Amino acid sequence: MIDIQYSAEVRAAKQAGQPIVALESTIITHGMPYPQNVEVAAQVEQDIRDAGATPATIAVIGGKLHVGLEPEQLQRLGTAQGVAKISRADMAACIATGGTGATTVAATMIAAHFAGIDVFATGGIGGVHQGAETSFDISADLHELAQTPVTVVAAGAKAILDLAKTLEVLETLGVPVIAHGQDEFPAFWSAKSPLPAPLRMDTPEEIAKAHATRRALGLPGGQLVANPIPITDQIPAEELAPIIAAAQADAEAHRITGKDVTPYLLQRIFEKTEGRSLTANIALVRNNARLAAGIARALSDVA
Repeated sequence: MIDIQYSAEVRAAKQAGQPIVALESTIITHGMPYPQNVEVAAQVEQDIRDAGATPATIAVIGGKLHVGLEPEQLQRLGTAQGVAKISRADMAACIATGGTGATTVAATMIAAHFAGIDVFATGGIGGVHQGAETSFDISADLHELAQTPVTVVAAGAKAILDLAKTLEVLETLGVPVIAHGQDEFPAFWSAKSPLPAPLRMDTPEEIAKAHATRRALGLPGGQLVANPIPITDQIPAEELAPIIAAAQADAEAHRITGKDVTPYLLQRIFEKTEGRSLTANIALVRNNARLAAGIARALSDVA
C-alpha cells in the first residue's frame, strides 16, 4: 500500500472538497538554479491560491509520495543534490528503494490521479524529438495522456520537439488537444505556430465539462489544454527557430541522447537568448497555473 503524505493545506482542501491543482517538481530540481527555483515554485503556488484553488506540488522524498509540500520541504528540495528525475518507468522503483525524485509530467499525472486530483499545470509537455524516426525518442508523457484521466494545462509541447509529429502521435493515441482561446497550437515560448489545433475552447467551464463528459463516457486518458503564452511575454517563433536549430546541432555534435537531450537543449537556448527563454518559461508556467485553477474550480461545480 502506498501511503500518500499530504501537506496540511492539501489535506484540508480534500476534506472540504475544494479544487486542487497538481504541480510537478522537476522545475524545482532540474529547471533553474537556487534560490530562483524555490521562489518561482512558491510564486506559482500562490498564483493558484489567488485564482481560488489549492496547489499540490508533487515529489517523492525519502521513498514517500508527497502530494503538496510544506514550505520547508520545498526549500530542502530546492537545494538537494542528486535528485532523480522520475517518470512512469522509474517512479515505483524510486519509492520502493527509499529514493528522492522530482516528478516529470507523466509521474505527476500518475500521482495526481492516485490522489484524486483531476487538473495539473505544467510548462510544456514532452513529445516526439527531432529525428525520432531513427532514435525512437518519444516522451512517455504522450502515452500517459492516453491512459491517465488528468487534464494537463501546458503551453503546448516544448518548442525543441517535432511539434507536427507530436500532434500526430497524440491523435493516434486518442488524446484531445484543446487550444485555449485560439485556433493555432501554441509553441511553448511562442504563442502561435503554423499548426492548427485539433480543438478550441475559450473558457475553463467548457474544458471542465469536456473532462467530466469523457469520464461519463468511460473514455480512458486525459486531455491536453494548450494554453498560449501571453503575447507580451513570448519570444516570436521566427526569432527562436535558428536558435533552436543551433542548439540541436550542438547536441548532435556532442552526442547527447536520452533524458539528457531536453535539459541540454534548454540550457543552450537559455544561453543563446541571454536568459530570455527562462523569463518566458516562468511567465507561461504562471499563466498555465491560473488557467488550471479556473478549470479545477469549474470542475468542482460540474461534479
